Amino acid sequence: MEDDNGERSSFVIGLIENRAKEVGVAAFDLRSASLHLSQYIETSSSYQNTKTLLEFYEPMVIIVPPNKLAADGMVGVSQLADRFFSTIRKVIMARGCFDDTRGAVLIKNLAAKEPSALGLDSYYKQYYLCLAAAAATIKWTEAEKGVIVTNHSLLVTFNGSFDHMNIDSSSVQNLEIIEPMHSGLLGTSNKKRSLFQMLKTTRTFGGTRLLRANILQPLKDIETINARLDCLDELMSNEQLFFGLSQALRKFPKEIDRVLCHFCFKPKKVTNEVLATDNARRSQNLISSIILLKTALDALPLLSNVLKDAKSFLLRNVYESTCENEKYASIRKRIGEVIDEDVLHTRVPFVARTQQCFAVKAGVDGLLDMARRSFCDTSEAIHSLAIKYREDFKLPNLKIPFNNRQGFYFSIPQKSIQGKLPNKFIQVIKHGNNIHCSSLELASLNVRNKSASKECYIRTELCLEALMDAIRQDVSVLTLLSEVLCLLDMIVNSFAHMISTKPVDQYTRPQFTYDGPLAIDSGRHPILESIHNDFIPNNIFLSEASNVVIVMGPNMSGKSTYLQQVCLIVILAQIGCYIPARYATLRVIDRIFTRMGTIDCLESNSSTFMTEMKETAFIMQNISKRSLVVMDELGRATSSSDGFAMAWSCCEHLLALKAYTIFATHMENLSELAIIYPNVKILHFYVEVKNNRMDFKFQLRDGQLHVPHYGLMLAGVAGLPSSVVETAKRITSTITQKKTKRLEVNCQQYRDIQMIYRVSQRLICLKYSNQDEDSLRESLQNLKESYISGNI
Repeated sequence: MEDDNGERSSFVIGLIENRAKEVGVAAFDLRSASLHLSQYIETSSSYQNTKTLLEFYEPMVIIVPPNKLAADGMVGVSQLADRFFSTIRKVIMARGCFDDTRGAVLIKNLAAKEPSALGLDSYYKQYYLCLAAAAATIKWTEAEKGVIVTNHSLLVTFNGSFDHMNIDSSSVQNLEIIEPMHSGLLGTSNKKRSLFQMLKTTRTFGGTRLLRANILQPLKDIETINARLDCLDELMSNEQLFFGLSQALRKFPKEIDRVLCHFCFKPKKVTNEVLATDNARRSQNLISSIILLKTALDALPLLSNVLKDAKSFLLRNVYESTCENEKYASIRKRIGEVIDEDVLHTRVPFVARTQQCFAVKAGVDGLLDMARRSFCDTSEAIHSLAIKYREDFKLPNLKIPFNNRQGFYFSIPQKSIQGKLPNKFIQVIKHGNNIHCSSLELASLNVRNKSASKECYIRTELCLEALMDAIRQDVSVLTLLSEVLCLLDMIVNSFAHMISTKPVDQYTRPQFTYDGPLAIDSGRHPILESIHNDFIPNNIFLSEASNVVIVMGPNMSGKSTYLQQVCLIVILAQIGCYIPARYATLRVIDRIFTRMGTIDCLESNSSTFMTEMKETAFIMQNISKRSLVVMDELGRATSSSDGFAMAWSCCEHLLALKAYTIFATHMENLSELAIIYPNVKILHFYVEVKNNRMDFKFQLRDGQLHVPHYGLMLAGVAGLPSSVVETAKRITSTITQKKTKRLEVNCQQYRDIQMIYRVSQRLICLKYSNQDEDSLRESLQNLKESYISGNI
């Protein structure tokens, strides 16, 4: 179950669907020994929800049944894997392998939690598709890897991804959450980073993957979010705790989550028959896992010492569940009975090999001691050969490095070689300022050394068989330790570290409600503010009485950056991190939808406008009252009349919902929505015009700012003939006069309802405020007087 690249995903995913547009997903993580089950109705004909899940998990294998049971007009999960995930291995298993009854039995036997705690009895009929996918996934894993999953060792979650905020795959790309669209920035030598790259200062592979998972699927539970924020409060106010935790976490191995694999999965044959075949690689990984576990348990007392005086609920819970758990001491004692005390985890290749060969105490196995003697003899012979070559060929700077792929080899600086390299050296390769090479004698010794180490690994595995079985009985506490360390790594080394590198009071703790407004005071773009020192902060306010904001302004005034900024701040807040703002109170968002950018989709034979309409249709079909919708320039890819009609119609549809919507546009006629509908607010990015030149201030202000003919200004700068520009100005002037008359009529007609809505908006704000009773009475009296005077 090895994994050479710790950050690479190790998910095996099973997919199955029925004709009712239901999809069952079983995601089996081989590194952390966890199984995530999801079942949902696919609302998009392009399988957008399934595609988002697959991009979230980044599987190495996708398992599907042979026949496609997709509903009419839908592509089917098998075709989805072929079209969008062609680089991932696809396995087709017989439909009989997708057995939901067998899946339910497996979950009962393998889950670390009791079936009643999982709610399996109630989930069985509801989630039969994902149980079927789980049966096929586990069967393939056991057959392919030659292992048996240990009973009561898997962390199983039902419908886990939908207990978090959902961000579809196109929004992940539009918001630059994982990868930036453009790495270079005009006017600066700095490289633009994504949100994930900005926060990626974690020290463990598991912590990095947990960070990625949290950013792609932020939390929705306020209690969990606040527990993380309370932890950050304590870390930011207690420097000794912050630096103590940072130092303690350094003592734990980067690959701590890898230790679970060899305790949750055991070989199908664990007898002397292993000597009949070459199982050295598997044995080496097993020994490495034992050493990793020993190193982690040795570091646990230091973590306990740092956390013993912690006050926040999360850190206290970590201390009580891990540091005070006697099972860890028991496991460490068992390991100490077999494993040598001086053995520690290391990433230096030959030192690691030596530690693995000498992991078990001397005298436990006679054949193991003989293999070790052979390993030492060949290692000494290799170093003696290097000394001999230095003297014979007058190469005092000759070195003998080691790597796992080729073993020992010679490294000679080019400046030390006088003339031609002696014929004794073979496989000569130039590597920078050095020459890498070998010799027949070294190659022979390498083979003998590798053979001796393999013998050590296999004999060591036999010695560790009883120890492995004993540890497997307490595998649930190892799962807990891995999860705790990954969570601490993310909070301390990512969130707290990022906040500590910023000026004081630049990042603040957000407040949360389930039904209140979304209000951000002086918010800043978390990525761009680190590149531009003079980044201009802006506000946002959305509530039930004002749930749609239309942002207007010329090209390059900052509209797209503002839309992205609001979404990134919400994501940061809901992963339990401080945000770049003076103050913020947020309603918990369940989904973020974005419609940004204009580009043709050649794969689906869709024009720019068709792509816009497909993305908009997906939003309309999946939106909920707690969603956040961000739309940038809808309707500009078709004729002006059709584009305006579609933009107006979409705004009216969103107005009727309780979802919060930010709509950026160039269409000035859309500002009339604020006259007819009082829950629409118009904002603009302020621009000064001097000598037919625009000076962008990047400041968001209330109301509509009419910058006359800003498009024509840009056209003139681009070099269009002046006669063409002048004609365009006359046409625009005629259109503007007609629009002004229509606005005056609408303003008078809808004035009363506007005032009522403004009163309701103020009342909603007062409902969620923290003012005392006297202040509330004063505010209500002021509101009453403003309404009577008509100045509200």
